[in-house]
Amino acid sequence: MTVLRSILLNIAFYTNLIVRMIVFSPAFFLAKRKNAWKVPKDWASSSSWLMDKIAGATFEIEGLENLPEGGFIFAPKHQSFWDTFMLLPYLDDAVFILKRELTWIPLFGQYVNKMRMIPVNRAARGKAMTQVLDRTMREMEKGRQLIIYPEGTRRPPGAEPVYRYGIARLYRDLQVPVVPCVMHPGLFWPRRKFLRFPGHFKVRILEPIQPGMDPDAFFAHLTETMERESDKLLLETVRANPHIPLPEVTARRIAELEAADKADPARTSGSSRAS
Repeated sequence: MTVLRSILLNIAFYTNLIVRMIVFSPAFFLAKRKNAWKVPKDWASSSSWLMDKIAGATFEIEGLENLPEGGFIFAPKHQSFWDTFMLLPYLDDAVFILKRELTWIPLFGQYVNKMRMIPVNRAARGKAMTQVLDRTMREMEKGRQLIIYPEGTRRPPGAEPVYRYGIARLYRDLQVPVVPCVMHPGLFWPRRKFLRFPGHFKVRILEPIQPGMDPDAFFAHLTETMERESDKLLLETVRANPHIPLPEVTARRIAELEAADKADPARTSGSSRAS
């Protein structure tokens, strides 16, 4: 049944994406940029509905009150294709720094350019990267929300953290709050797999880290906070969904957290490995 549901969801998901991109393109490109957000946000909401109705996977968001007004850096865990789009309806005017090759994709590239996303040549150095930072600053001055995945690439739930220092440089240069966010959609929409699993999970938006900290201190605080809260939420999610098949790395981490929890139930495990 899981295989059948996964096949149906994948067909419905990509059909929904392609059809909406074509049908709503006139409205999207004729609208003012901020008004045009309605098209991708509605697509994200409809994708959430499909995931619920076909695969039986649902989610809830805790901590929406922690999102500041205006511009900030949104720093979520990155485990799945799911977390690249499902939270867009909850942000006013998001912006991504993305590899420039994505802007070359027919139609999708035009969508990206319309929303003033920031392309970067990852092989470039020096002047090119300075130009990206300057462009990012201009967009943030308009009160946009910059989405940055602190680990850079998708990681399985519970995997050893590999936070990249680039977010500390952006925190220093942009002088806006950073809002960490932990979640485990990778258990239900795994990376590099077509299977989609039923169940319920939480997205937990943490308190913003205000600007002004030393970049090194900020980086250590961000890493420790996200790993501690991520471990706590991972344990909650797995206990609430005992049917979910766990990747080997996730199963190992759960075993470590269970052992720590038995040794000291009042203690939230996970901060030691991030320090």
